[in-house]
Amino acid sequence: MSAMPAAQADPIRRMDDAHALAEFGRGKHCRAWTLLGAHSAILEGVPGTRFAVWAPNAAAVSVAGDFNDWDVARNWMTACDDSGVWRAFLPGVGPGSLYKFALRARDGALMLRSDPYGRSFERRPGTAARVTAPSRHAWADHDWVRHRPDWREAPMAIYELHLGCWRRGEDGRFLNYREIAGQLVAYLADTGFTHVEVLPITEHPHDPSWGYQSTGFFAPTSRYGEPDDFRAFVDLLHQHHYGVILDWVPGHFPRDEGALARFDGTALYEHADPRRAGTPDWGTLHFNFARHEVRSFLLSSALYWLEEFHLDGLRVDAVAAMLYLDYGRRPGEWTPNPFGGREDLAATDFLRELNVITHGQCPGTFTIAEESSAWPAVSRPTWLGGLGFSMKWNMGWMHDVLGYFGRDPVHRSYHQDELTFGRLYAYDENFVLPLSHDEVVHGKGTLLRRMPGDRWQRFANLRLLLALQFTWPGRKLLFMGQEFGAWDEWSEQRALDWRQAAEPDHAGIRALVADLSRLYRDQPAMHRGDFEASGFEWIDCHDAPHSVVSFLRRDQGRQVAIILNCTPVPRFGYRVGLPLPGRWRERINSDSRHYGGSGLGNGGAVHTEPMPWQGQPHSVLATLPPLAALLLQPEADG
Repeated sequence: MSAMPAAQADPIRRMDDAHALAEFGRGKHCRAWTLLGAHSAILEGVPGTRFAVWAPNAAAVSVAGDFNDWDVARNWMTACDDSGVWRAFLPGVGPGSLYKFALRARDGALMLRSDPYGRSFERRPGTAARVTAPSRHAWADHDWVRHRPDWREAPMAIYELHLGCWRRGEDGRFLNYREIAGQLVAYLADTGFTHVEVLPITEHPHDPSWGYQSTGFFAPTSRYGEPDDFRAFVDLLHQHHYGVILDWVPGHFPRDEGALARFDGTALYEHADPRRAGTPDWGTLHFNFARHEVRSFLLSSALYWLEEFHLDGLRVDAVAAMLYLDYGRRPGEWTPNPFGGREDLAATDFLRELNVITHGQCPGTFTIAEESSAWPAVSRPTWLGGLGFSMKWNMGWMHDVLGYFGRDPVHRSYHQDELTFGRLYAYDENFVLPLSHDEVVHGKGTLLRRMPGDRWQRFANLRLLLALQFTWPGRKLLFMGQEFGAWDEWSEQRALDWRQAAEPDHAGIRALVADLSRLYRDQPAMHRGDFEASGFEWIDCHDAPHSVVSFLRRDQGRQVAIILNCTPVPRFGYRVGLPLPGRWRERINSDSRHYGGSGLGNGGAVHTEPMPWQGQPHSVLATLPPLAALLLQPEADG
């Protein structure tokens, strides 16, 4: 880039561009991928590609690619007034071409940058964007999209997975999105989940980041195929009645040279103030939510995934890191907001706008906040002062329950509050109960490894934990491998051990998860009250000496009684109060031999006696198997 071109008129400017550029500059353009990036076009009868990039502080910009031998001085771009957007139309450049933007900073430095709005990238370690042809995928999920299950009422049992290491080819290669979809629909039918949540597939250069350090906010990673391959993935799951959720990361981005960091030689997407720019816990950069063009970028990314790929929801990562200016920072390393507080007011406004736009523009879709603080009303409407998310991960429940189940049963009687305290706030938000990827990495051990006792007790404890998750109020989320009790922590470097999954004890865990998820899905009493206090009632939460708890899940007269024995000591003749007389079927006994248990139980049913107990008008004398859950249902409801 030896010399700057003389200023010239933009030859591809249209009459409506002024409005679009103004909306982008005001932070209100929520489909900015149509304005920026690379798009096939025809100008005066000549086919080519229209390029556009936002770089307001660059002195000059050009397009370099495999079509011009990566010559940064051959194809100059022109500035669009004072919008900060640069444009060029390159005749003859077509889909499949690789490109980057070459930017000359005002201090003379030359930088090659990936396209922030790139919709496809070359396979890592390369970082060039690829000109993408318009989609040729013919969607066949029209019925699903028109009649999506209502997330407020319908059951939601989410299977969280990393597409690169759920399964792989025999030679260790990544499977294509289409291959994964074909295998996944069969597995979901076997295990009973209703939704899948994929760890971030937004393009990223570094495998160990798992996608949480994205450089391509509009591009499905090329590791598993092309954008249309991912469309086919979503389409096939929808045709088989499974929802698809994307783990989306709008809070931060990596410092990788050649991506968003100091994009035009200045702090463009990040804050200029280092006390606001960095995210210390991850070594990344924090988006500047106060900058209008950055808001347009992120809002557009959200809508892009929902509209272009028909996704049903976004799980928004690391919301707490967005909300608090002092997140991960020590005193003196952060600056307060104008009112002296620690809340990031611009991030709060952005999240509210995100939820208003996604819910408004894509009816039936939902957003889930991974938010670990006590910020109030995360999943309450913005017009009530909330952040507007549909749901929120219940990190408190996860922490308490894993703490409880990690204890030797002999000590559990002293910590029963870890099991029961969550009921006090269970309906403060619309909660998802996560047993996620974060809990089975970095030396924490898998769920099975975290259970105390010998091998038999570990499996029994895990069955009990999963039974609690599927019966406690809130939507469910389970990370891949935990549904069959994987021994080893997951790694992005290998697939799950499916030979282990076929072993009897592990197959028993999977059979239990399948039965739990089907009962949760098929019985309204098990899911319609996930967000309503009327859907839950304690039978007894005070028997700490025996480490037994019991409760009811209910909906419009239907009910299921759940009894948990959290010690390896069987309880014979244990009296439990029940609301209705007659025969109550054992819908699930997690100690069944079918699940790998000892087979102790009640012969398939219990019969009530006219003896009031625990505030209920009737009661039964039940046998409580060791480290097990009983799910009982009135004969009339079965």
